Amino acid sequence: MWPITLRGEQIELRPPRFSDRRQWNIVRAENRDWLAPWEATLPQSPIGAPASEFITKRPSFYSMVRALHSEARAGRSYSFMVWQDKNLIGQITMGGVIYGALRGAHIGYWIDKNYAGKGLTTDAVNTLTRFAFEGLALHRIEINIRPENAASIRVAEKAGYTFEGDRPEFLHIAGAWRDHKSFVKVNDLVK
Repeated sequence: MWPITLRGEQIELRPPRFSDRRQWNIVRAENRDWLAPWEATLPQSPIGAPASEFITKRPSFYSMVRALHSEARAGRSYSFMVWQDKNLIGQITMGGVIYGALRGAHIGYWIDKNYAGKGLTTDAVNTLTRFAFEGLALHRIEINIRPENAASIRVAEKAGYTFEGDRPEFLHIAGAWRDHKSFVKVNDLVK
């Protein structure tokens, strides 16, 4: 199944490629301040914690691409670059894929500030959700969003996700454990 390209109404979701490095670096650099309040960060761990020596910095682009492809081939996580025409405009990932009795996952994303507010992120979420429900037969997808991120909350709502509840100190974002709101969509076809 992997690699797979998914097409939405206005966007295309493609697995990351090594050749995307230049565009990815440009878009990320141009959007550093725009994305900083929402970016996942690595919490400090006590000295001597088992994995602390391995989790010290973000991987290189090439290491990231290799890891994302490995996770997708294993069926644990699917990460895509979001494209509109020839423009790289963001990234979306469906991670934490679990089969068995749960059959669920979670979605996270970011968008270039120059393309925000145009329905493109909603299109990407809808496209990935369709893949999760129709392609993988998952039952439940979550999107967890910081309460201050009104634009992202609108994306989840427009994509048909419903508010399920609050998650205190849920993820380490922008240097601290942050509260999130959990939005969920259920696939009624999976019984």
